[in-house]
Amino acid sequence: MTSDVPFRAPEEAPFLARHANGTLLRLAAGGLLPARWFAPPPPSDRAARRGALSLEVVSHCWQYSRFLAYQLSALAQFPPQKLRVKMTVFYAQEDTQTQALLDFFAQKAVPNVEWNWQALPKAALFRRGIGRNLAARATKADWIWFTDCDVMFRAGCLDTLAEQLQGRTEALLFPREERATPLLSEDDPVLMRSAAGPALVDVDDQNFTTRRIDRATGPMQITHGDVARACGYCPTLRLYQQPADHFCKAYEDRAFRWLLGTQGVGIDVPNVYRLRHATKGRYRAGSTSGQLRGAIRRAKSWLSERLTAPRAR
Repeated sequence: MTSDVPFRAPEEAPFLARHANGTLLRLAAGGLLPARWFAPPPPSDRAARRGALSLEVVSHCWQYSRFLAYQLSALAQFPPQKLRVKMTVFYAQEDTQTQALLDFFAQKAVPNVEWNWQALPKAALFRRGIGRNLAARATKADWIWFTDCDVMFRAGCLDTLAEQLQGRTEALLFPREERATPLLSEDDPVLMRSAAGPALVDVDDQNFTTRRIDRATGPMQITHGDVARACGYCPTLRLYQQPADHFCKAYEDRAFRWLLGTQGVGIDVPNVYRLRHATKGRYRAGSTSGQLRGAIRRAKSWLSERLTAPRAR
């Protein structure tokens, strides 16, 4: 259940050149330089499509099958009625647990959902901009949602999205709120349940609180299909199309919005759920820096939750 989207990695630049280029790109994307110096603006002529729309959802997964299980299960348990969905997952075949999960769901026929598994070389998977660019260029959907595998679209989410997308032409949209867990440890029962083996799983929504979103972020970028096909995902920023030896922090997400010239337009979409976790996939297992980053992430989350006091539903 794969497509023949071609992939050819550019030659990797030396470490110091990559570091300097990365710093420059982050400064540029922060507004230091005009985006037009790096890429043409998105097309202004965009179809205002109505009726039965199509959506491609794009995820990446590296050793996160315990999260991806919830994303795919939500599509199987709450299939959309007003929207056709192509669920694209980029993964590496070395990740045998993810491969087993994808094989499990490939056998499940879900109304209005098409499974699309895209195997990449591991080094290409580790730079998320590569897969997103491939998907953006190749998509035939009316809209494409770039997301993470820890996001779930539960009851009514995608059908409401279908209503919100009618006749719209904005380059980039995002849901105004999500329902999220506290940071989950690796031995949390939620993750232990999905790690037991491929299966349909669901969550207890009492463990989630509502969090407001004020701009498009990496997992919450809903892009017009015409824009995705024309612009890709940072294809002119060479660094963000180069393979890596570990899962990279996704600086290209901010650069993508900079190139589009927008932080996105908020829309009301219910039941977008997210499993938050203390240990990021890009943290190297057992490393001192990974443990330190995890501790900092937990401390920042603890402080944020107490300062913002999110309301429970």
